[in-house]
Amino acid sequence: MSSNLSLKTKGKSTKRSKDDENSASKILKEWSTWGMKKAKVITHYGFIPLIIIIGMNSEPKPSISQLLSPM
Repeated sequence: MSSNLSLKTKGKSTKRSKDDENSASKILKEWSTWGMKKAKVITHYGFIPLIIIIGMNSEPKPSISQLLSPM
């Protein structure tokens, strides 16, 4: 009788339910959405400073006013 109980518990522990798969995909979707939101904010606020830094490290070395002026 105890062997029947141990077989039942083994069978239950190896099976995956649809709820586990759904929750895993839901967690993945939430993390990807969170990551994309953070990437959007970083890109939004970091693009112009990146261009200024790249411009200041180029040859010939311009001043900050030359980088920010339209001409």
